[in-house]
Amino acid sequence: MGPIQKEIQARLEAALTPERLVIENESHLHEGHAHMGPETHFRVFAVSKVFEGLKPVQRHRLVHGALDNMLQGKIHALTLSLFAPDEPRKA
Repeated sequence: MGPIQKEIQARLEAALTPERLVIENESHLHEGHAHMGPETHFRVFAVSKVFEGLKPVQRHRLVHGALDNMLQGKIHALTLSLFAPDEPRKA
């Protein structure tokens, strides 16, 4: 796990207090962006009580807010799968 992935994990753990959090670095799948570095594309799967009663766009805004300045150059792409604990899901 590289430093950017570790920072994503720390920020999301602090903001969401998740029951489950999986962060995958998918940068190797995007060779056309290799010039950007080894940590640019991520997939996040999170289950948190914080998401209860929120629409998907509200959940995404919470995550984007937690990652704030990381989305201004460190992270090129972010795929989010965000669930409340009582929702059916796939990981």
